[in-house]
Amino acid sequence: MAHELWRKGAVELAADIADGTVSSREVVQAHLDRIAEVNPHVNAIVRVLEDDALRMADAADQAVKSGVELGPLHGVPFTIKENIDVAGLPTTYGVPLLAQAIAPVDAPIVERMKAAGGIPLARTNLPDMGLRVHTDSSLYGRTKNPWISDRTAGGSSGGEGAALATGMSPIGLGNDIGGSLRNPAHACGISTLKPSFGVIPHTTTYPAPNRSLASQTMLNQGVMARTISDVRHGFSIVAGPDHRDPLSLPVTLTGLAPGEKVTIAVVANPPGGSTHPGISDAVRRAADVLADEGHNVVEASPPDMELSYLLWAQMLFSELHDIRDQVEVIMGKGGLTLISNALEVFPKMSTLDVYLMHTQRDMLARTWSTWFDEYQAVVLPTWSQPAFVADYDIDTIEGSMGTLELMRPILPGNLLGLPCAVAPGGMADGLPVGIQVMGPRYSDLRCLSLAEQIEAALGIDTPIDPRP
Repeated sequence: MAHELWRKGAVELAADIADGTVSSREVVQAHLDRIAEVNPHVNAIVRVLEDDALRMADAADQAVKSGVELGPLHGVPFTIKENIDVAGLPTTYGVPLLAQAIAPVDAPIVERMKAAGGIPLARTNLPDMGLRVHTDSSLYGRTKNPWISDRTAGGSSGGEGAALATGMSPIGLGNDIGGSLRNPAHACGISTLKPSFGVIPHTTTYPAPNRSLASQTMLNQGVMARTISDVRHGFSIVAGPDHRDPLSLPVTLTGLAPGEKVTIAVVANPPGGSTHPGISDAVRRAADVLADEGHNVVEASPPDMELSYLLWAQMLFSELHDIRDQVEVIMGKGGLTLISNALEVFPKMSTLDVYLMHTQRDMLARTWSTWFDEYQAVVLPTWSQPAFVADYDIDTIEGSMGTLELMRPILPGNLLGLPCAVAPGGMADGLPVGIQVMGPRYSDLRCLSLAEQIEAALGIDTPIDPRP
């Protein structure tokens, strides 16, 4: 039985460990064996914490025998993207310059997962400095999509996405400033939640503890798993303010009451570019599922979506112009090519232009907030295309701009700090399709519930064995 434990999710494993059905050591060893078996085919795990994980598993098993109160993740292994601080381990951001940048303390989300009884199992891959939606690190190499190996696993949390999809981990941690939780969820066929801004605290030691304005505005930490149930479980553990993050907030989150029906907008073909027909069809099927659940589902688009894409790009790329000389020292060729292509299209902004950009963002936040008075959620694609062939995003300027086009549905969530749940909703061209449920700020739990209804009807079976 132990060799099949890697197929189970975090909630089920926690229950099995707590009632003595299995030991934590068996669970951890099953995942270590799975990593040894499949990671050479996908390159998702970049650092295995075998000795510490087994030691912590033995301690967890002793705690079960002693009858002490157990945490909600007691004895369950979890994985951590390598731009999140783990005390005593390097926070490499996927670049050689930070290969020995040892974190002095755990990030709040790691601290909370460990306090809940979780066991750090391994670190996962990301592109250089997290600045691509394709995971290819100059330190560790490329993570392959487990469904079709020449396709992207997404990014920047692509290592987490591929590890979860192949059963190397039951639950993991990543982050998102431009879809970096949701892009791999779409590409690899798993689930996640980009939370409302401020709900999950963020701190980092490297490359500097002080955040840029774009990060202060748009960066979120989050949980990734194969099911919405496990995402919700992890989210309940890591959410809440921390004094180390002055932007984290004590908030009351809106859920979906038992039997409650809401009005939901559907955008099967987001404006501003093309959408693959298989993905449009998947969004419409998701809408039909919600309608069958009794919700009032209508075709409607939030205001000025195309402006939100532009403002997100301006917010991020205006900073990259200013720090370009610094990133050129740190990053490898792939990431620098993407930045060069993007900055050629998005010129450096004047101080007045930056001021106007923030004013427009405030206007857009207000109009969307008012729009959400009528529609309690919006269902739309995560990407408008299936996972692309590796390096499409840097081969040409057209490819770089095409990548921004296909990821456009995720951008309003970052720009405006909105919760966005993603669940798999079928396949297109042999690749998973992530359905995104976006809502007004602090409706995180409602977004999760609606995504779970979609998942129950349209979800895909994972974990899988990596495919050629």
